Amino acid sequence: MEISSEKKLLPAIVVLRDSSKETAYKVKQILPGSEVHGLKERVTGADIEFCDLSKHLEKLFFAKMPIIALFATGIVIRCLAPFISSKQHESPVIVLSEGGAHVIPLLGGHHGANRLAKLVASEVGGIAIITTASDSKLGFSFDSLPEGWRLESPLKVKKVTAALLAGEAVCLNDPKGLANWLTSTPLNFSDRGCLKIGVSEHIGSREDIILHPQTLAIGIGCERNTSYEEIKALVLRTLRESRFSPLSVACIASIDIKIDELGLKKMSKDWGDSYLPLRVFDAEALEKQTPRLATPSEEVFRVTGCHGVAEAAALACVGETGQLVVSKKKSKRATCAIAQSDKIIIPNKIGRGLGKLTIIGIGPGAKNWCTPAAREAVVAASDLVGYRAYLDLVVSLGVTSTEKARHDFELGQEEERVCKALDLAADGRDVALISSGDSGIFGMASLTFEILDRQAHERWRGVEINIEPGVSAMNAAAARAGAPLGHDFCAISLSDLMTPWSVIEKRLQAAATTDFVIAIYNPAAKKRRDGIIKAMKIISAERPSECPVVIAKNIGREGEVVDLTVIKEFDPNMVDMLTVILIGNKESRLIDTADGTRMYTPRGYSVIDQNNKKEKL
Repeated sequence: MEISSEKKLLPAIVVLRDSSKETAYKVKQILPGSEVHGLKERVTGADIEFCDLSKHLEKLFFAKMPIIALFATGIVIRCLAPFISSKQHESPVIVLSEGGAHVIPLLGGHHGANRLAKLVASEVGGIAIITTASDSKLGFSFDSLPEGWRLESPLKVKKVTAALLAGEAVCLNDPKGLANWLTSTPLNFSDRGCLKIGVSEHIGSREDIILHPQTLAIGIGCERNTSYEEIKALVLRTLRESRFSPLSVACIASIDIKIDELGLKKMSKDWGDSYLPLRVFDAEALEKQTPRLATPSEEVFRVTGCHGVAEAAALACVGETGQLVVSKKKSKRATCAIAQSDKIIIPNKIGRGLGKLTIIGIGPGAKNWCTPAAREAVVAASDLVGYRAYLDLVVSLGVTSTEKARHDFELGQEEERVCKALDLAADGRDVALISSGDSGIFGMASLTFEILDRQAHERWRGVEINIEPGVSAMNAAAARAGAPLGHDFCAISLSDLMTPWSVIEKRLQAAATTDFVIAIYNPAAKKRRDGIIKAMKIISAERPSECPVVIAKNIGREGEVVDLTVIKEFDPNMVDMLTVILIGNKESRLIDTADGTRMYTPRGYSVIDQNNKKEKL
């Protein structure tokens, strides 16, 4: 699966009454990660509730979230009309009739609304009402070209489209016959047309519209740690001198030992306004290109195992029918060459790409505690890796479908999870490694870097690693209880599987002595019950007997229990591995509110005297 630099926003399916929910959830099934937004007091069981439709649609529209509305077209128009300015900046908005019989893209037709409408209609058995003239009559749009095509001259798109819609003759200059998606339409293309469409990999064409097919591959070789600036300057100079357009470049390519070369990786990400895939080949695959090389080198063979990197990598991308069109060019520390295919290059079908591992904290378990960024990362992933119960949780939250590749592990197999995730990413896949809560707090993030530091497998060098933060269990427990983390706090795990108890004991003593609010993770297990008893003994020696304690079990999940008590009444039998405990400091308080008893720790440096008055220090 190729990684895209463009972030995919998940659709919001907006409903105003319960009778629309059945269709809404059908749509949700085909758009994993999307959420049903329901009008409060009229819709039950929605993922997200809202009270004011107009303000909610405005918020979604300005966030550029695709909107799928299951209510009257007129309502959507009246809500969004004041904010519509330019079709270049519209997010997709489509409307469904209640049963899904009709699907209408209202806005953003060329920014995904037409495609989204057709997808939804095909799945729910409805009809997509496409009113965009270019799509409905021409069968295509210059604003939304097929894969592997780029537009250079957008200024006359409207003029050329109007001529085609009117049936006027338009000249199509496509000497290689690459644009069959144009010629297969019943349009009036003629050499006598006044307006001209050009199809070319070169710059300098004089047609009214220039379409660039992505048929070029640039092979790059470089010394270790060659700068991005030098590589980019060489590539752009080579393109300029050969009069090839950067818009016709489908990918850059090199030998696999360069997959972690920072200059190449940055080149891939910083290619104008788009992402340029980096593909790599092993030495054996590149050596097969030796008979086709213009400048084979014995020295390169001695170092890499193939007689050329730049030329061979470019040729490997274009196949046997492609050809080398620019032989090796050099800068001080880099080389590049250009090969041309006789058809559109689909990068993810050649060589191996940059793998991506995203370590994701999905929160404690509640739907609204899984962040939009985390949901998007899960949806984008090709593979999910994690503890079996966490992967089940991801599916139950509606973040993704059951069709995504899953790699389930049991408790205690943390290192195996990390290694599997890195291996999959090293194969060029987009992998999500799932943690509950926040992956950086007693989660999988630190273990991933630890294993990379300790093992440093060659295959893992090129893997891109990202971390999406999540709501931690202590944050969730604190929110339920009030504000117990209002001043300095620390988190300590009582699990001695990876940390000796003697170390845990020293940390407990230090935290208790210095009066930190303490969050305790992993307080007890079936075969480990004495740790929490010892911990409370250490802490209670430094805290007043009335010091508040929060016991939060299954936080954010079914069976959630949040108890507020004090140290002297703490019962260790109430806790297990699904419990997080928050122990206040000497200033923490329990107070009665309209919502029941709450706990807080005062913010700021103040002393509360016996009369409960604050005196600033």
